Amino acid sequence: MKIATWNVNSILARLPTAMKVFEEVNADVWCLQEIKCEDPRFPRFELEAMGFNIETFGQKSYNGVAILSKHRIEEFIRGVPGLNHDQARYIEAVIAAPDGPVRVASIYAPNGNPIGTEKFTLKLEFMAALQAHARDLLKSEERFVLAGDYNVIPRDVDCWDPSVWTGDALFQPETRAAYRALQNLGLTDAFMAVDGGAHRYTFWDYQAGAWQKDHGIRIDHFLLSPQAADRLTGVEIFKRARGLEKASDHVPVIAAFD
Repeated sequence: MKIATWNVNSILARLPTAMKVFEEVNADVWCLQEIKCEDPRFPRFELEAMGFNIETFGQKSYNGVAILSKHRIEEFIRGVPGLNHDQARYIEAVIAAPDGPVRVASIYAPNGNPIGTEKFTLKLEFMAALQAHARDLLKSEERFVLAGDYNVIPRDVDCWDPSVWTGDALFQPETRAAYRALQNLGLTDAFMAVDGGAHRYTFWDYQAGAWQKDHGIRIDHFLLSPQAADRLTGVEIFKRARGLEKASDHVPVIAAFD
């Protein structure tokens, strides 16, 4: 089974490119972020024709998350439980996979910039609510995957130059500590479990030739429950997607499970 996460940076603006990537990667489940459209405008017809079941939590022009699944979606929730705000940043579903159910969440954590504003406060509140929810999920001892754009650079080697990011919300000690707190619950960072290599990026800005210079950061992550981590077999960063026409500034990350 393959589960992929991808910040598509507007599904409507990039639909032909996205459909090519969906076909090539051939994942069973896609966790999408920044779909940037309200639910009625999501391109269900085109994606259902590719065999996907779909649940969305959209918002006009900004944010928005979705889950696409080639297997039946049995239940879903919108929003991190216990967190009240007006942004579409979290959707969770139970996938009826052939080898048993798996709970999957698509996460678009707040960017948090600039530091010292309510945006950074929301970022930390979001991460705290996610931690509390993950703690509750762990009590069920079920297989679950929390995938998405966490807007966290976990290590210095997860960016091209730490000195460039010292004043950014993605790199702050509080941000990184919040991500570690999730792992300390007993969740596994899938990339770190099977690779952990330095300078393996998932995002390259559109500005200043970042893609051409390989000035990237790793901010798209999988956190796995012990039951999911036990079945993890590999993680791939689908870097080629960044060079496609009308590419997102993020690339898909794919986790494989036996």
